This record gives sequence, structure tokens and C-alpha cells, in this order.
Amino acid sequence: MSESGDWLKRGAPSLSEMEAMAEEAYARLPDEFRALCGNLVIRVEDFPTDEVLKEMEAESPFDLLGLFQGIGLAQGYELATGVLPNMIFLYRRPILDYWAENEETLGDIVTHVLVHEIGHHFGLSDEDMERIEEEAG
Repeated sequence: MSESGDWLKRGAPSLSEMEAMAEEAYARLPDEFRALCGNLVIRVEDFPTDEVLKEMEAESPFDLLGLFQGIGLAQGYELATGVLPNMIFLYRRPILDYWAENEETLGDIVTHVLVHEIGHHFGLSDEDMERIEEEAG
């Protein structure tokens, strides 16, 4: 079957398929980077909640590709009691929309969103995040 014929049987990845893609991308990140996150839970949802959109002052549900919620080891995650696990939310529909408008692979976009959500939370520079993405490639 030709490469274009493969698309006849494919649809957009489901929530669970994109979650598996994100878990695989996260596993490829450098150990020291993953260690910042403590016990990280990755969740994929179609869109951010209305509360998140309001809090982030987003103009559209397509404005946010992902979100990090929680605290990391640098902020005392292991010492905190009664806190929820750190979470990364990836928003499937905005990610797919971004993918359709750009020439990056879906896997690269998912990795980029993961790295940047974690990296921004911990104050990493863009150069640090680019290096981490390259190492995960």
C-alpha cells in the first residue's frame, strides 16, 4: 500500500493514543529533567476547562496546548504532605490544530509541549529546553 493509502485508514489520535505518545516522549527525556517533576501524571484532554482558560486569560480554547500543575522537587515536593501529584495536561484538539498548521511531526510537538510546560514551571531557559528536546529526539 502506498504511503498516501495508509492515511485512508487513519484518524486523528484518540485521547488515549495521544496520552501513550506523551508517556513515550516523557520517558525519552533526560533523567535529571524528569527528576524535577517528582511523580508526574500526564493527562490528555480535548480542551482546557473554562476555569483554566479564564485563569490563563486565553482568548480561545485553542490558545493553550498544555499546562503544568503542581510543585517540583526544587519547591519541596517530597516534603509536602497532602498535595496532589504533579500533572501535565496536554490539550489534544489545540495540539492537532497546531500540527495541521505547521510542518512539525506530531511527536515533536508533543515532546515540545511537555518540555516547555515543565521547563517554564522550573524557570529553565529556552536554550536549556532546546537542548533537552534534542537529547530526547
